[in-house]
Amino acid sequence: MDQQRTDAPPTKPGQAEQLSDDDVQRIDQLREAHGRFRAELAKVIVGQSDVIDRLAICLFAKGHALLMGVPGLAKTLLVSKVAETMSLHFSRIQFTPDLMPMDITGTDILQDTDTGRREFQFVHGPIFANIVLADEINRAPPKTQAALLEAMQEHRVTVLGKPYKLDEPFLVLATQNPVEQEGTYPLPEAQLDRFMFLIELDYPSEDEEVEIARTTTGGALPTLDPLLHAPEILEMQDLVRRVPVPDHIYQFAVKLVRKTRPQSTAAPEWLKPLVSWGAGPRAVQYLILGGKTRAALHGQYMVRLEDLEAVAAPVLVHRMITTFAAQSEGVDAKQIVNRLVKETLEERDR
Repeated sequence: MDQQRTDAPPTKPGQAEQLSDDDVQRIDQLREAHGRFRAELAKVIVGQSDVIDRLAICLFAKGHALLMGVPGLAKTLLVSKVAETMSLHFSRIQFTPDLMPMDITGTDILQDTDTGRREFQFVHGPIFANIVLADEINRAPPKTQAALLEAMQEHRVTVLGKPYKLDEPFLVLATQNPVEQEGTYPLPEAQLDRFMFLIELDYPSEDEEVEIARTTTGGALPTLDPLLHAPEILEMQDLVRRVPVPDHIYQFAVKLVRKTRPQSTAAPEWLKPLVSWGAGPRAVQYLILGGKTRAALHGQYMVRLEDLEAVAAPVLVHRMITTFAAQSEGVDAKQIVNRLVKETLEERDR
């Protein structure tokens, strides 16, 4: 997947803007920082290289991620260490059935002042952090889940009619347990669509599990070195949006997303009985943003088809609703996305 495609058509004049010399230098710096970032996390996180790459893409693309994995796969540790290496403020919210919106956003409380008067003062909730881990987000009722919507989309919260701006950069990483569903509230499609990526964490390999046992049952975990600070991350977030995108990449992203919609004439016949609802326009935006960010992190100065291939599954899987027929046949959204990507590439290569 990291190999360059040799069949990509040359970029024509006007097809994509060129980066300035300064931007080229900064992309080289971002690639080096990405390498150091992976090396730092490897001191405490065994394996999970794809997960780390996708978290980095979400951070620099200003996206949010939904982490799916069974308990014990170091999701909380991974997210906290990502914040540590980026010198960012980290906050963890444990979602429970009795969690209220004000427990997330904060609220006004009556306090005594130096003048002897009592005034309402706003006490910030845990949402006021750079990286927020929403642990087991599907355990809280929809009213509380909705408290995240404005924060994720607008990067602000409104309490008692007064808006409060969140600190930048701002990244929400929510976790779900794919096995245990009793007493949970499935996230509505509108909220799922606000997550850029669905990142699936799988069990480690046998060698990785041996290494986990060796490194976590000894002394204290090492402290990681900070690599970037908030102002530098904000500059890099602006930088990745300037990465050029050729026209054929835009066309590929649009064709791929339109094929996920069973009502569309672009959808293949085999997909229509398997999918009841496909991805919306936000999927196209995140495919392009994910491609731009991945290209920059790998030191490339233009988005390539393999960048879109790499981000297609995490962008599209949670935006597709499969039918009962698909579930009865053991076909999941990831298999459908992989087949769509393969067919779209084959059509382009004809």
